[in-house]
Amino acid sequence: MTRTEEVLSQWVPIALSNMIETGTSAGVVADGAEIVVWRDSSGVAHAWEDRCPHRGMKMSFGFVRGDHITCLYHGWEYDQSGTCQYIPAHPEVEVPKSICVARYGVAEAGGMIWAQLPLGSNEGTFADLPAMDGVKSVYIDASVATVLGALRKLGCVDGAVANIVVLDLDGTAMAIGIQPISNVQCALHITVPESCAGDVRESILDWSEELRRSVERLEVVA
Repeated sequence: MTRTEEVLSQWVPIALSNMIETGTSAGVVADGAEIVVWRDSSGVAHAWEDRCPHRGMKMSFGFVRGDHITCLYHGWEYDQSGTCQYIPAHPEVEVPKSICVARYGVAEAGGMIWAQLPLGSNEGTFADLPAMDGVKSVYIDASVATVLGALRKLGCVDGAVANIVVLDLDGTAMAIGIQPISNVQCALHITVPESCAGDVRESILDWSEELRRSVERLEVVA
């Protein structure tokens, strides 16, 4: 990896682990990149470019079959490595190994699924994070800088890795993953310790919505 690639490469949280169930997929956007995040029948998470090589259909519109994900448009089926294994219109054809979906490095830690940007980065080892439970992903129409500014006023501090901050809310230490979406949008993936009580989680849901409203008002005023 060159020095330039080292600077550009980063791990970004793209979803809460408990929101991507086995056998499901979802489309997300991280720093402008369209990504399909999906979980195979073994529970392993994957993060790929959200585009079928055939006609460009979003893979997140498709469906998961065991350890394969299938494009909705023409049913092209891809294995865990991103390689096409089956084309329904030509079942007798041996599919060329060159037909592949581009993949992102992926990791699962701290109650979140992480993708390594940009596409094609050399996947490195991701840091160990404490086990956490996801509470909610909050999507905010404001820049990362604006959201971070609001969180820092509340007393948040940098977490163990980039794109994560820690905030104490009435005695509960929340770890919040920050997902840049565009210059004017981002997402916060809020996690809490596994021992966190149900009523506390409910209060965090209310707090997160109030945070979103207040930050978006601030962005409009700015």
